[in-house]
Amino acid sequence: MNDFFQTDIISIRDFNKEKLETVFSATDKIIQMNPNERRELARGKTLGYLFFEPSTRTRLSFQAAMASLGGTSLGIADASSSSTKKGESLADTVHIMSLYSDVLVLRHPLDGSSRFAAEISSKPLINGGSGTEEHPTQAIQDLFTIIREKKKIDGLKIGVAGDLKYGRTVYSLLYALSNYNVDVHLISPESLKIRSDSTYDIKKRLKYKESSSLEEHIDEFDVLYVTRIQKERFPDEEEYLKVKGSYTIGLDLVKKMKDDAIILHPLPRVDEISTDVDETKQAKYFKQAQYGKDTRAALLALILNENSF
Repeated sequence: MNDFFQTDIISIRDFNKEKLETVFSATDKIIQMNPNERRELARGKTLGYLFFEPSTRTRLSFQAAMASLGGTSLGIADASSSSTKKGESLADTVHIMSLYSDVLVLRHPLDGSSRFAAEISSKPLINGGSGTEEHPTQAIQDLFTIIREKKKIDGLKIGVAGDLKYGRTVYSLLYALSNYNVDVHLISPESLKIRSDSTYDIKKRLKYKESSSLEEHIDEFDVLYVTRIQKERFPDEEEYLKVKGSYTIGLDLVKKMKDDAIILHPLPRVDEISTDVDETKQAKYFKQAQYGKDTRAALLALILNENSF
């Protein structure tokens, strides 16, 4: 029996190195598996998705992942078209969806929403992004991309640049990286530095440096993880305008990077990576999105199958 069977995926902090590597191994198997064999892993099963925030990659990759396993998907892609518009509570919506599905994925703007929903749901629940807290499946695909492209994680120098205050992908990434021996450098405007109240656990397990200059250290990084400055999470638009466009990765900066360095981004991007970077060998963010489907397929297969596959 595998340890993921019928379990919730709420926080990357619940993953140690062994659990992460179990998912990476399962993802390798999923990628290599015969399509007909793979479609037996969730045949007759249904994924229920509840997305109360806009999403392209997360929702569609979960749907594509479930389809690749032979399952089906149903759910809410837009809260305005659901009964929440009539005042239905999140608890009732989750309760109903768990009656119709075998596994749920929830994205919600409120911190703590996924943990709350998991207590309500009668089926396993996956956190697809909860407020400014975490996005665990994004961190799993990020680490899998690094392993695939760099062949290792231990010993790497990793730069994380952009919105480190509101970017939930950053927190999940750092929690996940704390399982490895890495050199992390955080780069952001002063007003978007990582929140000290959220890094108490990280600081005990992961050493990192902080600065506001990207160009000063860009030639040192094996991995550069770029995040969007998230306008929708700023309480004051004036504050957003002060930091908008703080960092732009263009060909001039890419030329200063190591020849074998890679650039990652959870997407969507706005203006922080120039489109002419897309054709460079360092650009791996679209491949990263592809790996998102593969890693989520592996997680779904592990949750839905009692025995390892």
